Amino acid sequence: MIGFYNYTVIATYVSLASSVAGIICAVSGKPIVSVFCLLFSGLLDTFDGKIARTKKDRSVREQRFGVQIDSLSDLVCFGVLPAVIGYAAAPILPRKSVLFAAYAVVASIYILGGLIRLSFFNIGEEEARDSHDKSERKVYTGLPITTSALIFPILYMVRRIPGIPPAAFTGIWMAAMLIVAFCFVGKFHIRKPTNRGAYALIGLGILIAAAVGVVYGLTHR
Repeated sequence: MIGFYNYTVIATYVSLASSVAGIICAVSGKPIVSVFCLLFSGLLDTFDGKIARTKKDRSVREQRFGVQIDSLSDLVCFGVLPAVIGYAAAPILPRKSVLFAAYAVVASIYILGGLIRLSFFNIGEEEARDSHDKSERKVYTGLPITTSALIFPILYMVRRIPGIPPAAFTGIWMAAMLIVAFCFVGKFHIRKPTNRGAYALIGLGILIAAAVGVVYGLTHR
């Protein structure tokens, strides 16, 4: 079989499987499960690079394969899945309505923004590896797509606020997707987190997961 099969890609593959399960749950009317799948994929993404770097004897092709497979997985996990969750969380979009068409356009822009951002990231990684320049690999250009794993679970809690109409929630989700999409392709730099920063993000993700669970539980009594 083509590809490389070792422990360095397991986290990436499990993350992808989690997100595919999340998409299926979303279209089956269980968006809350999808939100936790998104958070879990974000958790795994925090570790996949660190796991890969523990294998010191990776060939150049193995390293490049890892970069490509990670980005392809990220597009599904943090691009497609949030767009599907937003649609499933407010099932009030008749297929012939203007709002449905608008959501389809915004979701496409969001996923396209993620695709462009990941492609640009891959080019930068390849160039940095070829030139042995480590300075460029210390910063991100544009907002990392993995931040979606924190942004959209927080937004999902808005749906549980009493008195928020479904149409308003959909509008908020669409606005967030547009803003995030343009941040994906924005030409600004964000310093990559240190180990301490990565653990802080993990802690934040756990807090968000707990908050989502509490809010969901309180609103379903």
